[in-house]
Amino acid sequence: MTFIDPFGRAITYLRISLTDRCNLRCVYCMPKEGLQWQAHADQLSVDEIVRVVETAAQGGVKRVRLTGGEPLIHPHIVEIVRGIASIQNIEEVSLTTNAMLLERFAQPLADAGLTRVNISLDSLNSDKFRRITRGGDLNRVWKGIAAAERAHLAPLKLNTVIVRGLNADELPALARLTIENDWHVRFIEVMPIGNAQDWGEGFPAPSERYVSVQEMRAQLSTFHLQLSTSPKGNGPARTYRIPGALGTIGFISPLGEHFCQNCNRLRLTSDGRLRSCLVIPAEVSLREAVRSGEPLEEYFQQAISNKPEHHDMLAAVPASSQRGMSQIGG
Repeated sequence: MTFIDPFGRAITYLRISLTDRCNLRCVYCMPKEGLQWQAHADQLSVDEIVRVVETAAQGGVKRVRLTGGEPLIHPHIVEIVRGIASIQNIEEVSLTTNAMLLERFAQPLADAGLTRVNISLDSLNSDKFRRITRGGDLNRVWKGIAAAERAHLAPLKLNTVIVRGLNADELPALARLTIENDWHVRFIEVMPIGNAQDWGEGFPAPSERYVSVQEMRAQLSTFHLQLSTSPKGNGPARTYRIPGALGTIGFISPLGEHFCQNCNRLRLTSDGRLRSCLVIPAEVSLREAVRSGEPLEEYFQQAISNKPEHHDMLAAVPASSQRGMSQIGG
């Protein structure tokens, strides 16, 4: 069998949220307080996750990305990576992390079969980083990056959500990281998903936060960016390079230049629900099926049949009635 959506797109990529919990509270991702955590009993076990991926692989999925929340706080993260990496036809297992625990886990994960990591890096200023993440330690991120390089988790990608009045002024400094490092820095438009509330004193109002990728590129015009071949697994990013730089700069634009026409992914939430789109709230629960040993193909087919041709993020269900980014798996 091959998973093909109603618009002829092959589904080859599965993003799995391992937990809705996180050891940080980034302002654009999670409220400071008030979230109701999923019960551990509602979340898929290691064996259940592996079984879901086995079905996905039979349908043509070749790449799996582990997300959260923060996937490195999952007590069985190494075991999950090892199980998924051993599945026939899975060519790549990657992970998105805030890197607070990456120094400890980079080598064990690489040994288990992890291919590469994406690391959130929303400021190069320690104080601002702590404010944005509500408690994060920038020094631990740098140590995590160094550990990832030692473990050959490459290509190494650094993700920055750009917010006006918060970190948009750091675009040039972040871009310069690519000059002497073979890193792939990606600038991401802030998305209106579960984050429309007031972030607190000193943070921009919701109507002031958005910076388009067109404006980002204009701010970096003095670098004379050249279109570049995307590194492996760069997904929807449009990729550029500063002339002579070792690394690349990518722009991910779900609003300004949406990339739905090439969408090849499904998402699995930590409580066992398949989503065909980050924005569209339709979900198909397969948790009880996987626990009862029922075949899972029809659940995948149902989720894929729900896949829209494209999102309309600004006209979608109001953020207050959606799952937040940390609950979906971003």
